[in-house]
Amino acid sequence: MPVILDSPAAVRRAAMDLLARREHGRVELLRKLRQRGAPAELVEAALDRLVEEGLLSEARYLESYVRSRANAGYGPLRIREELSQRGLPRADIERALRESGFDWGQQLRELWQRKFAGEPPRDARERAKQGRFLSYRGYPLDLIGRVLRGAIDD
Repeated sequence: MPVILDSPAAVRRAAMDLLARREHGRVELLRKLRQRGAPAELVEAALDRLVEEGLLSEARYLESYVRSRANAGYGPLRIREELSQRGLPRADIERALRESGFDWGQQLRELWQRKFAGEPPRDARERAKQGRFLSYRGYPLDLIGRVLRGAIDD
């Protein structure tokens, strides 16, 4: 039986349930609550209150998302794009990536080692294959080129 989100308490409870599972951005939480049938005015009021109480934090969401995706082997370009698609401001995304403390070159090297066993490409075809994979994961082309040439040391 679906929950009816027609009161401030019901909307807050639904928002708290979502936040209990993981951090959410405001836009994402708004979208999820609206999909569940909550009226826009109740959602906005509930989200404002959660922000005031410190239970909904864009900064915390950004930090958590960047850490999670970076630990999963994704690079800054892919993470930046995913966060942009989630409706977060570009300046906040850039700040979160800068303050994440990740050495993207090291992250790239570790991913390359795991995926390709540290084997440099034997020919142009293999180089293209490795480059495509690393690019898809969201790493800058200059770092990919350095890794594939062996210019980034262990």
